[in-house]
Amino acid sequence: MSDEEKEPSPSKPSDLEQEKPKPKRRAPAGRKKPITTKVKKGEEVATATKVGSPVAKKGKTSAKPETKEKPNHLEPRKKVNEAATESKSSQKSEIKPIEEGGKSEVRPKPSPRPQRQPERRVHEHKTKHFDDQARNVRDIANLKGKRPIVALTAYDAVMGKLVNDAGVDFILVGDSVGTTLLGHRTTIPVDMTDMVRHTAAVRRAQPKCLLVADLPFGEASFSFDRLLDSARRLMQEGGADAVKIEGGRDVADDIEKLVSTGVPVLGHIGLLPQTVKAIGGYRKFGGDRQEAEDLYTDAIALEEAGCFAVVGEMIEDAVARELTKQILPPLIGIGSGAACDGQILVSADILGYNTRKAPSFVKTYANLNQVISKALSQYVTEVKSREFPA
Repeated sequence: MSDEEKEPSPSKPSDLEQEKPKPKRRAPAGRKKPITTKVKKGEEVATATKVGSPVAKKGKTSAKPETKEKPNHLEPRKKVNEAATESKSSQKSEIKPIEEGGKSEVRPKPSPRPQRQPERRVHEHKTKHFDDQARNVRDIANLKGKRPIVALTAYDAVMGKLVNDAGVDFILVGDSVGTTLLGHRTTIPVDMTDMVRHTAAVRRAQPKCLLVADLPFGEASFSFDRLLDSARRLMQEGGADAVKIEGGRDVADDIEKLVSTGVPVLGHIGLLPQTVKAIGGYRKFGGDRQEAEDLYTDAIALEEAGCFAVVGEMIEDAVARELTKQILPPLIGIGSGAACDGQILVSADILGYNTRKAPSFVKTYANLNQVISKALSQYVTEVKSREFPA
């Protein structure tokens, strides 16, 4: 017998060379390497001892030689590896994602951030659409000569939100609430309680534009202390950003004092609805030279008093055009032609939502009276015929 045949079989078995490629059945190297140095070293030694490999008999404890020289007896090793895999999965489940640099399938769970992002983008898109919307009195003043200023009235939270979302530069809570919603024939019956209540209602809509409140009939004719207290109530209790006062040079001194105390004032010349009984009704102003000169004097007086803008109501178009050129504050027209620095109308008039005929200079963009009447009538009919509730 030759020397090769006398050597014991474990040192160089013939089936060992044929089985060398088999270690590829182990878990992929990318998932096994991070934990080989800590867990696999002792585990492979125990496996070799249990199977009875020659490596265990020689007392070798290195993990790498065992991996290369011990692919014999595959079935017992599978069982040991399965048990080890179960223990490793329970002990190292939280370590794998950290050691593998976030490439594991467990770590990249979707966070709620991408879900909220589209909502913010929609909101940002809405605000960007009205980037030029005025936010304060300085914005209103700076718009003169750049683009027309847009304003509408509102008296409650619903209309306040709709008007603001339309992109206006300022909302006026006017004493026209008396003729529009409260059923009065004129604005004279409206008092401070009404104005504070309706201004606060619009403020609760949280408009982003400027909010202006009307000073009601008679308030500007009392002492300055009374005038200041009324303006204070509109701003503190109602949430107004500014107040509107009817009149020209006769109230200019008090307006100047009011502005010096920190109350922004919007002036109002031409037709003054609070004096409608004294002038005998609604009409145009500036038709003759004397009235045109009076309007110019009033406008200059309000400019010098510190008004950030002036409303010109029912002024002849040619006179309004000249006033727009002559005064520094913007002239906001209502029934005063297209040459003014801006326009303001009563929201109920342009929506066709009123019980009286709108002024001739108003353009009606909808007929809410008809839409609402039809809807209400349909409801009454369906309830009486038992169609509703179904």
